[in-house]
Amino acid sequence: MNQVQTQTGSNQAEPSAKLEQHKEVLGQLFELYTELFSHDGYGDISVEIKILRRGQKEVILHCGKQYRYVLDCDSALANESPIKALLKRDLLS
Repeated sequence: MNQVQTQTGSNQAEPSAKLEQHKEVLGQLFELYTELFSHDGYGDISVEIKILRRGQKEVILHCGKQYRYVLDCDSALANESPIKALLKRDLLS
């Protein structure tokens, strides 16, 4: 059975709080990699990232268990054309 851990952030998180969220995800990924590399057999890690509503993304680390994180992502649509950004916002709302 998979265990699920969830970390959620607020929509108005400060830049340092956003950095801490990313550090937590990368720290967990590094820990899983270390465990698998030192394991005396086969191992598998996968990373899944989904776009959510309200400027957030869900990051799921699969490695026997699932580790789920919901991170704020104000820049998810920042580098796109205004028309494409509006279409995506309509689809995701």
